[in-house]
Amino acid sequence: MPSSVQKFALSGSGIRRGCAVIAAAVACVILLGEASRANWLTDALRGTSSKPDKSDAPAASTKRAAAPKRAEAAKHVATPKPTNVKLAALGPLNPSALKLATAACEPAKFRIVLDVGHTPESEGATSSRNVPEFAFNLRLAQRVEEKLKAEGFAETRLLVTEGKARPSLARRVATANDFQAKLFLSIHHDSVPNKFLEEWEVDGKKSHYSDRFGGYSVFVSTRNPEFKTSLVFAELVAKEMKASGLKYADQYSLPVMGRYQHPLLNKETGVYSYDKLVVLRTSRMPAVLLEAGSIINRDEELKMDSSERRDVISSAVAAAVKKFCGAPEPFLGPP
Repeated sequence: MPSSVQKFALSGSGIRRGCAVIAAAVACVILLGEASRANWLTDALRGTSSKPDKSDAPAASTKRAAAPKRAEAAKHVATPKPTNVKLAALGPLNPSALKLATAACEPAKFRIVLDVGHTPESEGATSSRNVPEFAFNLRLAQRVEEKLKAEGFAETRLLVTEGKARPSLARRVATANDFQAKLFLSIHHDSVPNKFLEEWEVDGKKSHYSDRFGGYSVFVSTRNPEFKTSLVFAELVAKEMKASGLKYADQYSLPVMGRYQHPLLNKETGVYSYDKLVVLRTSRMPAVLLEAGSIINRDEELKMDSSERRDVISSAVAAAVKKFCGAPEPFLGPP
């Protein structure tokens, strides 16, 4: 029989062997943990995330399943909404992201869609002299088309859509996308919220007006897949309009406009973001909406109805398109 000393030695040997096993197991756990963290870091650097296969989902613990949900929820809470974007905060506009024809642009092949806002059945706003907005939009769009084609942009297409207003929106976008346009410009004329309207008579008929506001405005959507490129063209249009002596409508930046208030991206030129406009948000090409001027303002309506004003605006748009097609400098907005 072994002595008590021998028994102790054997027990100690067993303990050492047990400790060695435990230490090895702990080391394995640590190594696995480090490997997992290393994989996560690699995925993070690559901009990807590891997701368990659906067949493994039942084996995952409740805690592991809840963690990604908490992370996803935190991500949504932490991500700011894009509607309050400020132009100066965008940083330099990366030329590779613009996807313009730039130096390779051939005006004769550069496809442009001129969208006439509203339809003959849904005519939009009514002017202070009871003329439907659609009539103003059509006349100006036709003049812009003539000007662009005279400047060599032979692939300019005038888009007149029929039907009710809301169903026509998807058709406009589908037509522009099918045409594979490089640029989409929707032409409108402005009014005001009903709370600003006043009554008067025109040729014995009751009408409404508001002389409080006037001017042009240019809109883009931050949700457009070509937002930064849209912004470049919007800036060009707005600068050309301003250089022609026209004033932009600053009321959209004021709280008094209520739900019609929009983020002003550039206070120098009058470029706004408006993410709810279907034609801007869902077009696959750079898209801009131009409110050429106010037709509910009595004095401005007379100007908007003149061939002289249509010539000024069409020349401004044509100049903007030419610069857009010819590698415009990026705009950073006011400091």
